[in-house]
Amino acid sequence: MSSEHQSFKHQSLEEIEIQLLLEGIYRYYGYDFRNYAPSSLKRRIIGFLNTENLSSISALQDRVLHDRECLVRLTRSLTVNVTSMFRDPSFYIAFRKCVIPILRTYPFIRIWHAGCSTGEEVYSMAILLQEEGLYDRCRLYGTDANESVLHIARGGVYPLRFMRGYTQLYLNSGGQRSFSEYYTAAYEEAILRSSLKRNMVFAQHNLVTDGSFNEFNVICCRNVLIYFDRTLQRRVHDLFYNSLCSFGVLGLGRQESVKFTQYSAHYNELSPLEKIYRKIS
Repeated sequence: MSSEHQSFKHQSLEEIEIQLLLEGIYRYYGYDFRNYAPSSLKRRIIGFLNTENLSSISALQDRVLHDRECLVRLTRSLTVNVTSMFRDPSFYIAFRKCVIPILRTYPFIRIWHAGCSTGEEVYSMAILLQEEGLYDRCRLYGTDANESVLHIARGGVYPLRFMRGYTQLYLNSGGQRSFSEYYTAAYEEAILRSSLKRNMVFAQHNLVTDGSFNEFNVICCRNVLIYFDRTLQRRVHDLFYNSLCSFGVLGLGRQESVKFTQYSAHYNELSPLEKIYRKIS
């Protein structure tokens, strides 16, 4: 009996089905979920089975490989789309204090929000940069693997009921104006000002399979890496390191870090608590 067969023997049928599903999606469509954190991935797949009224993961594999619309729905379910404007206000306070003085020294600034979901954090950064007088010399790039969330990001239209919570987060983040200045209320929607969009680019980019597409002064990828296993985290850290200019800034989520990665010695901590780092070599 081969060692490969023995390793499969110790796995549950469900785990084998998940591996076959992910391998099929990768081979046929090119979407690679194989190195996502197993527990989170399994939970999302099981939840998707219920919404599709399917009895097994093997049945899901059959449907996904023969129905691209099912793939679109599954991709939307597997990718992490939890976001808000000025999420974790203390991050933006630290960014104003630690990063803005650095950015003032550059004639032109490129900022990449990787895994931007529906775009709220990109617009939050645009507001911050406007208030600091830097937005006119910035270009913000928001990327995600999921085209459906990018469509929302490009529109910049969000439910009006979210604005009360966003207003409080904005104030807690060091906001300097009235948050209502940045959007227009129309029926049940809040339409963000077009002035916030003028220096933004939203595009599809898969952190798992795609390479670098520019050199950046700042990369923000907050609360995304926690959903990847170590192999994939290592690959993404390669991508970010190679995409940052000399002395560029990397912002991660509070549960994420460059410590214990292959690049830990190549960054200085600007804000240890908020996981803001500066590339030094």
